[in-house]
Amino acid sequence: MCNAGGMANRSSNRGKGKLDVNQIAHQTILIATRQMEKPKEPEKNPAAVTLGRLGGLKGGKARAEKLSPKKRSEIAKKAADVRWAAKSEPDVK
Repeated sequence: MCNAGGMANRSSNRGKGKLDVNQIAHQTILIATRQMEKPKEPEKNPAAVTLGRLGGLKGGKARAEKLSPKKRSEIAKKAADVRWAAKSEPDVK
């Protein structure tokens, strides 16, 4: 049995997803010759953006406050070990 790679297209997914190289080239020519307008980026919901940023700003600090000093030390030691291991490995090309 030969697998051609990837799953078969489903009718419910047609027309969705990323464009292939030829479609991008065609779209670029149409935009350059002003036969088509540039596709507009979907607008972001300002409330969702604010909430996402707020969570990102709070996240690390809140997590650090919840961790015990011992657990924070373990996490820091593990991170340092990974950093030093990466520096000590020779570059293989």
